[in-house]
Amino acid sequence: MNEMGVALELLGVGMVTVFIILALVVIIGNLIIRFVNKYMGEDVKSQIKKSAGNSTLEINPKKFAAIVSAVNLVTKGTGHVTNVRKL
Repeated sequence: MNEMGVALELLGVGMVTVFIILALVVIIGNLIIRFVNKYMGEDVKSQIKKSAGNSTLEINPKKFAAIVSAVNLVTKGTGHVTNVRKL
């Protein structure tokens, strides 16, 4: 029974270690994302101008602004429109 106890102890320690490491990865990743979005985020107006210049399809600026606003609202500021094209 001693060997079984050691095996279960190793199993428990390993699972706790993996859980702690994964939790740290998630927490540090979220902190990095928040930092980048807060201090290095692009302004929506500059994003509209930049994306409008790259677009091969002529689109009404009001429609493009609505698309950018919708993406910004749905993704809570994390998504960016890089190109608009007709499918």
